[in-house]
Amino acid sequence: MIRIGQSSDIHRLVKNRPLILGGVKIVHELGLLGHSDADALSHAIAEALIGAMGKKDLGHHFPDNDPRYKDVSSLFILEEVAKLLSFNDYKIVNIDSLIMIERPKMAKYIPMMQSNIAKALAINEDKINVKATKGEGLSFIGREEGVMAQAVVLIEKKGE
Repeated sequence: MIRIGQSSDIHRLVKNRPLILGGVKIVHELGLLGHSDADALSHAIAEALIGAMGKKDLGHHFPDNDPRYKDVSSLFILEEVAKLLSFNDYKIVNIDSLIMIERPKMAKYIPMMQSNIAKALAINEDKINVKATKGEGLSFIGREEGVMAQAVVLIEKKGE
C-alpha cells in the first residue's frame, strides 16, 4: 500500500531570529518566527509524512503551546516523525519539496539540507529533493515578509 501526503508551512521573517531551513543556519539579517526553530522546510516535510499516514497534523503531535518544543530543532521533529513512520510500518519512498524565499539564494545550502533531512529521517539522500524559488517581488514572499515551504511525500507500507 502506498500513500501520498502534502503540506505547506509559512513563517514570518523577523529580526533577531536565526534563519534555519532544512536544519541549516543560513547567514541572513532576518530569521523565522515560531515556537520551535521555525524551520518551514522541515515542518512541511514532517507534516506531509504525518498526513500520508493519516495521523492528523504537525500541531497535533508537536503543539506550539507545549514548552517541550520551545526553540527545539525541527530536525528533532523529523526524527520523531521517522519513529512514528517505523512504528506504523511505513517507509519513505521519496520526498519532493520547495522553499519559497526572495533571498538569499538557496542553491549552495540545498546539499546540506538534503543531508540533514536524510540523517534525521534515516533514509538515503537520493530519496529527497529540495528546490527553491523566489517571489519575484510579489506577495509576502517577494516583499520578504515570510517564507513558505511545500512538500509532497510518498510512503509505502513495509513488506507490501
